[in-house]
This record gives sequence, C-alpha cells and structure tokens, in this order.
Amino acid sequence: MQSLETIADKAIHWHAKPLSDNETEVARIMQICNACRYCEGFCATFPAMTRRLAFDNKADLNYLANLCHNCGACLHACQYAPPHEFAVNVPQAMAKVRKETYTEYAWPATMGKLYSSNGLALSLAVAFGLALFLILAVMSTGSLLHEPLAGDFYAIFPHNTLVLLFGTVFVFAICALGIGVRRFWKDVSPGKVTSPAAAEAAHDALKLKYLDGGHGLGCNDEDDRFTLRRRMFHHLTFYGFMLCFAATSVGTIYHYVFGWQAPYDYFSLPVILGTVGGIGLLIGPAGLFWLNMNRAPLHGDPAQQGMDRGFIALLFLTSLTGLLLLVFRETGYMGLLLAIHLGVVMGLFLMLPYCKFAHGIYRSAALLKWSIEKRQPNKLGLSD
Repeated sequence: MQSLETIADKAIHWHAKPLSDNETEVARIMQICNACRYCEGFCATFPAMTRRLAFDNKADLNYLANLCHNCGACLHACQYAPPHEFAVNVPQAMAKVRKETYTEYAWPATMGKLYSSNGLALSLAVAFGLALFLILAVMSTGSLLHEPLAGDFYAIFPHNTLVLLFGTVFVFAICALGIGVRRFWKDVSPGKVTSPAAAEAAHDALKLKYLDGGHGLGCNDEDDRFTLRRRMFHHLTFYGFMLCFAATSVGTIYHYVFGWQAPYDYFSLPVILGTVGGIGLLIGPAGLFWLNMNRAPLHGDPAQQGMDRGFIALLFLTSLTGLLLLVFRETGYMGLLLAIHLGVVMGLFLMLPYCKFAHGIYRSAALLKWSIEKRQPNKLGLSD
C-alpha cells in the first residue's frame, strides 16, 4: 500500500510536469465546459469533468481524454464550437491528447514514435514485408505452387515453427500493451477496484455504451445527423476479431488436449468460428474505413488518420487472406496464400501496441476508473 508521502510525491510530480500544448488546450476547453455543463448528460467525460475544478494535472487530462469516445455529439450541441471565438472542440482536442498518451506510455519508449508515422504505409509495409519473407522461405524449400496437400498447413510450415514465431510475437504484443496501460493506470490513481465497478466497466466497454452519443441516437459522422453505424461497425470488428481468436484457441485445445490435428473439417467448431469471425472482420473494418474517409474534419485529429487507417487495413487484410486461404486450402495455391496470410497476421500483432488498437485498451482502463470514481463521494458536492 502506498504511503501518503509516495502519493503526495506522485501528485507533485504530475503537477510539476509541464502540460503539452494539446493538454493545455484540453484544460482550457474543460474550464469552459465545466462552467457551461450543457453536455453534462452526454458521455462519461462530462460527469467525470464535474468532479474537478482545476485541470492542471496531466493524469486527469489523460484520463478524461481516454474516457472520450469521440462520438461528436458534444461538438454539434455546443454553442461555443467553431466558428465561435471560444473554439470549443472537445472531440478533436481529446483525440490529440489520446495520441500523446499512447506515445508517452508506449513500451519500449522508442516505439512510441510509431504513433507519429504514416500508419497506413508503415502497416502495409510491415505486413507485406513479412509476407514476402515467408514466401521466400517457402520457395527455398521447393516450388511456391505445389501439388494439393489436402489443406495440411504443417506440410508448408511445421507446427513448432508456427508456434515459436507467433507465440513470440503474441507475447511481445501483450507485454507491450500491458506495460503501457499499467503505467497509465498507476498514474491516474484509480482507487480500489471493486467487483461492481469492474462489471459495469466491462459491460460499458463490450456494449460500446458511449458510442450512442449519450442519448441512444448514435454518433455524428459526416454532419450533425445521428447514426449507429459507427457502433455497429465497431461491434462487427471487435466480435469478429474475438471469434477468430476463439477459433485459434479452440484449435489449440484440439491439438494439445485431444490430439486432433489440423486441417479441421469445414463444419468443425474452429472453422465455423473463424469463418463467422472473418466475415465480421471484413464488414466491420470496411465500414470503419468508409466512415473514416467521410467523417467531418472537426470530429478528430487529421494527423492520426494514417494510424487509424493502417490498423483498419491490417484487420481487413487479415480476414480477407484468411478466408481466401480457407477457400483454396486444398489447391496448389495454399502455400502462397498461407505465406501471405501469416505475414499479414504477424504484421498485425507486431503493430498492435503502436496503432489504433491501443485506444480500446486505454479507453477500457478509463472506463474502469470512471466506474470506481462515480461510486466515491463527490468531494466538491456540486454534481454527479
């Protein structure tokens, strides 16, 4: 348990550390919003804001920024939004601070610079670079096009080789994300985690509660019209990803527990889960890419479009190559398609800690803090 001196030292550290220009802008906007409170009934950012009078703490600003779901509702409801001289744009200001959060907490620290790179080009370069490497590996052992192998992937890449390659990449991604969010969690001083708070945060995160604009009508995309498209495409993407992960997990259990080795029948559980998940990972990312291309510029940070689109592209390509591999696994093209698919998957997992995927992890942590905080007495006694 931390001593009072340790807590005080940490508070002094965060107050003493100068705010960035983007954090200063969020602090300015929060002061205006805290005086107005017209959007108090919107997403969790605003009730969390009302529990504060000052916004000179970096940890608070990082917390509020990651609590924002960028739905755009507050921008269109705000009487002080551009072109008003106050120029209050909560979604855009929060998006810029979120990027700084990912960069600051990234592990290893030097990798945080990837958030400022051309995310789309970098993501595609990593994925196809790895795919090319695996294609050359296949060619070094024989012809890239081969006699049909009845869908036996291990005839191309031995099982233990795949486990070593992907196990290493997966563990690295989990460690990098885990260390980063742990640093964030420690700095925002969340308090004691209780079961009700954890259950509520999990419910809100899995349901994407705050992508309904705080009123159930949805987000604003191209203009001030409300739609639930962004929420729907996020759900298709997330649950598609989770179904694909479940397919891999079930296949792992089949292999190590029951001794049932791939390839599995088209109507087996791993293949069904992977197919349904793959379809979700085609529709969801395609929809998100379309929304990203057409979204109003004031709704986000234009500098992050490459990072956003890079992650979306990797998800889409992972699904597309996986489904193509399933369709053609019993043909002579399996080796080529397998190398491409594995390269894209490895690229996806290598980029996970340094692309838009991080927003889901940090946002879930912010939601958990809010669930804890709302159960604590409001010392200001002003509003909840």
